[in-house]
Amino acid sequence: MKKLLNDPRRVVREMLEGEVDLNPGQALLRDEDVVVRSGLPEPAARGVAVLSGGGSGHEPAHAGYVGAGMLHAAVAGDVFTSPGVDAVLAAIRAAAGPAGAVLVVKNYTGDRLNFGLAAELARAQGIPAEVVVVADDVALSDTVEPARRRGIAGTVLVHKVAGAAAAAGLPLEAVAAEARAAAAATGSMGVALGACTVPAAGRPGFSLGEEEVELGLGIHGEQGVRRVPLRPADALVQEMLDTILADAALRGGERVALLVNGLGGTPPMELAVVARSALALLRARGLAVERAWCGNLLTALEMPGASLTVMRVDDGMLARLDAPTEAPAWPGSGRIAPARQLVGTTAAPVAEAARPATPAGETVRRAALAAAAALEGAEARLTALDSAAGDGDLGISMSRGAAALRALPDAAWAEAPAALVRMGEAVRRAIAGSSGPFYATALLRAARALPAAPSPADWSAALAAGVDAIADLGGAKPGDRTMLDALHPAAEAFARALAAGQPPASAWEEAVQTARAGAEATASMRPRLGRASYLGDRALGTPDAGAAAAVVWLEVLAPHRAR
Repeated sequence: MKKLLNDPRRVVREMLEGEVDLNPGQALLRDEDVVVRSGLPEPAARGVAVLSGGGSGHEPAHAGYVGAGMLHAAVAGDVFTSPGVDAVLAAIRAAAGPAGAVLVVKNYTGDRLNFGLAAELARAQGIPAEVVVVADDVALSDTVEPARRRGIAGTVLVHKVAGAAAAAGLPLEAVAAEARAAAAATGSMGVALGACTVPAAGRPGFSLGEEEVELGLGIHGEQGVRRVPLRPADALVQEMLDTILADAALRGGERVALLVNGLGGTPPMELAVVARSALALLRARGLAVERAWCGNLLTALEMPGASLTVMRVDDGMLARLDAPTEAPAWPGSGRIAPARQLVGTTAAPVAEAARPATPAGETVRRAALAAAAALEGAEARLTALDSAAGDGDLGISMSRGAAALRALPDAAWAEAPAALVRMGEAVRRAIAGSSGPFYATALLRAARALPAAPSPADWSAALAAGVDAIADLGGAKPGDRTMLDALHPAAEAFARALAAGQPPASAWEEAVQTARAGAEATASMRPRLGRASYLGDRALGTPDAGAAAAVVWLEVLAPHRAR
């Protein structure tokens, strides 16, 4: 896997240097991989310090949570490797004073040993220290006793509670007690869609089939508790939350906070889908979701997947979560509305009176439905073509437009011009990107050129008007490698054949053949407009997807042309 690194042996130090360069509230110890708050007072004037850390690869944890209101220092080990005792002790001495330090440690053997020994050494040097262990991974509920569970994303919430308690001026024992209460109130579980690659290893830690996921994973690139078939997001969310809620014995009426955590390789789109499902399920169980956060908060390099954390809260816990912090990676207030807010954007449409369709209106209806079916059948091919030189969304866009046409009421097809207008409205709403505006504009202008009882020449004029509308809107011309390279010659061929006295059927067949040739010719055209133009010569060899889509629906209009 390609990575933007220099020397894998220096990746942690260079990462921390970048972190501190970007955040003036942070400083880096010269001789250890430790980030501390900048501008800390002299040791005698310091309150309780809160520290955490562990192996690197979990960014933005842990350095991203160093700042007023959260951590005083974070200790970074090598990727997925606990930092050494000397580094932890250096962090304690740099951040703490006589008031002492609370060390928030995820429940892994290396972290417990190194942080635990450093705490013992700190005590011997006159710095009181308390170790708080986070073991929130409920996926191991049937495997190990609670005290041996792993610490995963719920650790971030423990950082926040402990940091806020320390900022409020509480003594060491009280800060530690609140941190332990937060850890005990927290349960997490994750799912991975693939592995991550440790820079020094250079290859993924495990392999998954296309239809497999790992359920109940840790955060060090390891496999999960079990491998299960890939299911829709809602089903995976339900399984994770069922496990978390059962382990915590949460019942309807209780108050919770939710954290949806990306593992590094999951886009915000998918995390939002997971968050939507988790919120709906928690509310359906009668739980009051007081706060919710979503994002990459404690990751496993670039692993695709997510974890869910649920924390039982009360007023005191919420006060700690709501307390201000300057930590750069804290995701904000987490305040959400008690239910999804939906607002109307337009007045309700006026119901149309049903009336018999004119022959021309019926022609448009049959043609539109045939085009819809053809575009749906070509979805995979259009997606593949668009992926070669665009963003790959044309196939699904055309299918959405097709569904919108089929959903039009019978009254929409009463007359041909009005039917074209309604078709334009439907595709405008259904198709995002450029295709929607292009087709909507073409249909609207074609409608204005079409009389209620059109002749073949009127259909030809309407087609030409629609093609001109696309050119006017987008600024393209034939030869620019767009849908116009199919549509423009087709419109010209249809008009020319009719003017020469050919029957409409043969004139239309000539138009379709011309459109096919035009679309095929785009494979040798250098794109001048649109996203494909960014590829230059790399787009050569593949026909333009928009032109190919135009051919798909032009071909099936032949049986429905006006006679």
